[in-house]
Amino acid sequence: MTKRMAVATALLAATLPTLAQAAERGEAKATVAGKTVSIDYGRPMLKGRDMLGQAEVGKPWRMGADGATTLKTTADLKFGDVAVPKGDYVLTATKLADDAWQINFTSATDKAAVGSAPLTSSKIEDSVEVFTIELVGKGERGELALKWGTTALKAAFSGK
Repeated sequence: MTKRMAVATALLAATLPTLAQAAERGEAKATVAGKTVSIDYGRPMLKGRDMLGQAEVGKPWRMGADGATTLKTTADLKFGDVAVPKGDYVLTATKLADDAWQINFTSATDKAAVGSAPLTSSKIEDSVEVFTIELVGKGERGELALKWGTTALKAAFSGK
C-alpha cells in the first residue's frame, strides 16, 4: 500500500463515524378531509439523554435533527384557533413551562409566522428511543403526536 493510499484510508476511516451520526429522516402521513397531510423530519436518538427536559423555556425547538421539520398539506387545517391554509410550513415547538408546549407554524415560502397552538403533554409507559412524529386522520379530524423518551406531545386538528 502506498503512503497516499494509507493516508486516504485513514481519512475515510476517520470520516465514516461522523457521516453515520446524521439522523435518519422520517415522514408522517395522513389523509384528513380526503386530502394529504405530511410531515418530514429528522429522527435523532436519545442515547440516554432527556432532550425534552433539557429544552430551554421560550426557545423554539426544530422538532428533530439535521434540518427543518416541514409540513405539507393539501387541506386547510385548523389547530384550535389557528388556521393553517393548504401549503408548505416549517414547524417548531416551544417549551412554555416544564409540562407546557406549543407548536409553531411558519410559512415556508415567505417565512411569516402563521400562529401557535397548544400541545397536550402526557407520559407514555414505554420509552421511545428515536424521535417519532405520528399523524392520524379520521374523516375531517386528525391528531399530531410527537413522541420521545417517556413524553408524548399531542394536538388535535381538523381539515377541510
